[in-house]
Amino acid sequence: MSRIGPALAAAREQGRTALAPFLTIGYPEPAALPGLVKALVEGGADMLELGVPFSDPLADGATIQRANFVALRHGVTTSACLEAVRKLRAQGLEVPVLLMGYYNPILAYGPEAFAADAAAAGVDGLIVVDLPPEEAGPLQEACRARGLDLVYLLAPTSTAERVALVARQASGFIYCVSVTGVTGARSSLPPELPAFVEGVRRQTTLPLAVGFGISRREHVEAVGRIAEVAVVGSALIDVIEASPAREREARVRAYVEVLAGRRGAAGGRRAG
Repeated sequence: MSRIGPALAAAREQGRTALAPFLTIGYPEPAALPGLVKALVEGGADMLELGVPFSDPLADGATIQRANFVALRHGVTTSACLEAVRKLRAQGLEVPVLLMGYYNPILAYGPEAFAADAAAAGVDGLIVVDLPPEEAGPLQEACRARGLDLVYLLAPTSTAERVALVARQASGFIYCVSVTGVTGARSSLPPELPAFVEGVRRQTTLPLAVGFGISRREHVEAVGRIAEVAVVGSALIDVIEASPAREREARVRAYVEVLAGRRGAAGGRRAG
């Protein structure tokens, strides 16, 4: 059993929206990962999505595309990502970890071998952005055999049939993409988002996550009214990119504290 279910249950019992920040492994440099992960967890992350760099990340906007490019220039491979998770676990990381990426690197690695090595490294689940449920059989079986959750994405354009198929196959949670488009921080969430998420809710008892465009505390609060998990990616990469190296971890921690409701937007800590 992965750590994802218990983590989401704990957040629900505490009346909180679970927060799932995203980092690309190897960005801004491989050595930065442990410190950034520590800052995320201290800031209030309930689980982590760690991106496996890929040369053609079509679902990602310019910000995460740049992070992928930088990580690849640093020589970060699929094997290096698994080793990075193994080291984080050895250093005491306890929150759930999902690897998020594209299917080509997994296919090249071998789905069975990848699932086995991911589980051994301490990974809890996979989010494979471009893997449709109709073609996920080999990876799905490998994940089930190793106790890994395979998380599928649904978009506002997903048909009722596709939602039902994902609901039958998914485990851990279902990732609802808030927009028809690529990742990237946005000023507001789409007005049609609640109806889309409610349509998914009618087909499953799994927790639901919302991502793409989440960047502010009010976004997290809005997501919490309709789903269990808020995913923050591009906006976090923007914070890292804008921070001097010596201030990077402190700024990341403060930003996540704001998202989690532990700190006001002006920077003051909240009581309680």
